[in-house]
Amino acid sequence: MLIYNTTFQVDDEVHDNFLIWMKESYIPEIENHGTLKSPRICRILSHRDDGSAYSLQWEVENSSLLHRWHLEQGVRLNEELTKIFKDKVIGFPTLMEVIE
Repeated sequence: MLIYNTTFQVDDEVHDNFLIWMKESYIPEIENHGTLKSPRICRILSHRDDGSAYSLQWEVENSSLLHRWHLEQGVRLNEELTKIFKDKVIGFPTLMEVIE
């Protein structure tokens, strides 16, 4: 089992809209695709004063399925994120393997 994590750094001015978009659009659309499962969104606790950070985690069976999802849906959703929030939200992905 793999965990596909995206960490988002979110400017204060778009914070509320970002969370609404994530919960009402982004996460449901990914769930409908069926490849990524069990979403979990976490606030990253930090001592920074500028903006907020979130971790969105998904379970995925293997890297081949993740690659297919990325080509079929991930690229388009990333473009949509950039179109809506421009440079006010920046995300970077991490792929992790569950060992226990």
